[in-house]
Amino acid sequence: MRYVCLIYNSADVDGRQTPAETEAVVRAHFSFDEGLRDHGTLIHADALEAPDKAFVLRVRNNEISVTDGPYVETKEHLAGIYVIDASDMNEAKAVAAGIPCARIGAVEVRPVRILTLPE
Repeated sequence: MRYVCLIYNSADVDGRQTPAETEAVVRAHFSFDEGLRDHGTLIHADALEAPDKAFVLRVRNNEISVTDGPYVETKEHLAGIYVIDASDMNEAKAVAAGIPCARIGAVEVRPVRILTLPE
């Protein structure tokens, strides 16, 4: 079963790490990713740019509105994703617990819903 692991970093921590601390986290992610690939668990992983590079798009009544950045009332932002293949939620939680950014932020684990059309 597929699960998505959404990595949230705190705005209080993000951008305040030293270059050496940032490099250590990136190296830890590369190593972690390699282990997941070797195990056949990793489907996809990516880091995301900072929220100031994002925009929110909505379509209402065929009108498109675009606003800069995800203006949400939170001190955390979505920083990256993993899509994994795990046998159940317990295995998915175990994988997510190993994500290096879980030590400095938070990781939301959510089952992927596979959509199908009726025949």
